[in-house]
Amino acid sequence: MRFIPLVATLVLAIVAGLLCLFSLYWLVAAVPLAIMSILGLTDLLHATDPLRRNYPLTVRFRYLLEWIGPFMRSYVVDSDEESLPFPRDIRRMIYGRSLGEGEPKPFGSELDFDKPGYTWIHHSIAAKPPAEPRFRIDIGGPRCTKPYSASVFNISAMSFGAIGANAVEALNLGARLGDFAHDTGEGGYSPYHRKHAGDIIWEIGSGYFGCRTPDGNFDPERFRVQAADDQIKMINIKLSQGAKPGHGGMLPGAKVTPEIAATRGIEPWKDCISPNFHSSFSTPVGLLEFTAQLRDLSGGKPAGFKLAIGHPWEFLAICKAMLKTGIYPDFIIIDGGEGGTGAAPHELPDHVGMPLIDALTFAHAALCGTGLRDHVMLGASGKIVSGFSLARVMALGADFCMAARSFMFSLGCVQSMRCHAGTCPTGITTQDPLRQRAIVVPTHAERVHNFHAATVAKLAEIVGAAGLDHPDELRPEHLYMRLTPNEIRSAADLYPQLKAGVLLSTPEETPFAALWELADPDRFAPKSIAERPDISERPVRATVGTHPRG
Repeated sequence: MRFIPLVATLVLAIVAGLLCLFSLYWLVAAVPLAIMSILGLTDLLHATDPLRRNYPLTVRFRYLLEWIGPFMRSYVVDSDEESLPFPRDIRRMIYGRSLGEGEPKPFGSELDFDKPGYTWIHHSIAAKPPAEPRFRIDIGGPRCTKPYSASVFNISAMSFGAIGANAVEALNLGARLGDFAHDTGEGGYSPYHRKHAGDIIWEIGSGYFGCRTPDGNFDPERFRVQAADDQIKMINIKLSQGAKPGHGGMLPGAKVTPEIAATRGIEPWKDCISPNFHSSFSTPVGLLEFTAQLRDLSGGKPAGFKLAIGHPWEFLAICKAMLKTGIYPDFIIIDGGEGGTGAAPHELPDHVGMPLIDALTFAHAALCGTGLRDHVMLGASGKIVSGFSLARVMALGADFCMAARSFMFSLGCVQSMRCHAGTCPTGITTQDPLRQRAIVVPTHAERVHNFHAATVAKLAEIVGAAGLDHPDELRPEHLYMRLTPNEIRSAADLYPQLKAGVLLSTPEETPFAALWELADPDRFAPKSIAERPDISERPVRATVGTHPRG
């Protein structure tokens, strides 16, 4: 259906051309049809624009409407800051950077500086020239024999299966060109991740895809063999995802092609289930022991985990487990509740999971308060789109950042919201070979590389403007937020700041006192519940009319 307009135009152009042999009056129809045919064929063979390749000729109407749109919106609809989840202005910025184009801001900002929530970074009179924008951090503790020098900005988890083969290749080749890392997502380490040798963060989810036994449990030997690949630089255990925390997943059998099945280590054409819990551990201590096991099996590569913060005492329980066992993850990635996904129930992305800024500042304070901050590198993921996005979360405690949807925009994503349907118009989130051909791997890899390079360069400009040399010097006191039209506060005042070790010495003097008391290193349940043997004796359902709230 997508190619019918082009085919029809070609046929009509040929017919009109033949009729010109009998009457030149037919030139009135033949010439426009011939021009339209040439435009359509040009679209079909276009190397950089996925929409033109997938919707030859008809996409021209979209571009016409897009060109008219800004003028219409100025008077009729909305501003560039109102489209969600990512405003049009942000998407336009990413497109420009991915194409290597400058995107100057003419005539000043369009943001409302008096609106509550407006955030900015204080600059210095003694500003410094932007440093070489190749900011790196070393990830790997004393027990890690193969530490990794990571970029401060990397590609977050997107599984092969959730996105197509060409998209995976383009992202990985872009990561290799820009010398940054590419997270596989929980769908396994596929041939398309391997093809271009870009640095890989292998994500291990609850389905243990690529390192599982036939019954779905973790297989140490299969993991050891794959993790030995030099392309894999870090191991990331997925505990939960910001967009759907506490939720498993299912890839319908119709989508489990033999290729995806081979990558995941499952049977083709059968529903692929990801549980909402790990079978390899059930306690904070067990999580750390599993992390240490993966580090050892991988030959000493950095191992850590990713989670969306939920019950805060659970994260504090993990901190207590670190103190109890002496086992430290090399990194922890905090995934914000505003993160994205291919598909999830409405309630989970909208109402479950702590937003990134609140989760990150809590995790950073907890690690500081337990004296563990120097042992663990902290990552952040959740709508990271620009140099300021990077600077903001690094000022609030992150050592490095991950992003998924902004890199999808660099591939040409148009936020069509068809990720779950297999009909992605740009060929990114689909397994349809005809749609996937819209992604030309070498060309789109360069777009990924350009976006990363431009974003880190803008971070360097912000860091220099603040009078600093490296983003790891950013602190909460550099970041300010407007609370009301007449009140502004620094992030240092708004978010908890704990001194090193204070939770070990005087927890009662911190805002975490009650939560710290609930945290137990040997179970995720809070002490107040876990220590009550009568909890299992409560009736599952109260009789009508006897509920204590009436």
